[in-house]
Amino acid sequence: MKEEKEHLKRSQEKETRIKFTKHASEKIEVLKKYGFKISKNHVITSIRNPLRLERRDGQFLAMKVIDDKYALRVVYEERKGIILIITFYPVRRERYGI
Repeated sequence: MKEEKEHLKRSQEKETRIKFTKHASEKIEVLKKYGFKISKNHVITSIRNPLRLERRDGQFLAMKVIDDKYALRVVYEERKGIILIITFYPVRRERYGI
């Protein structure tokens, strides 16, 4: 838990570099086809100010509410001080109790 708090503090710093993988960049257009208008700014906000933050096998999973029914779940890693966004996807809020 302490490690997640320290990571969250680093991710909130404006000078922290954030990069999107090719897959994550392409995901924005894919989600538009399904009616989800998610911008890179939505993803970055989810990382910098998550409602919930978990860590699994070296990856972080940040979650932030996007509307009454859905939340955005962002999977990313921190590598040499750079946050690398692997993927993100909408999830039903009820499934995660948020």
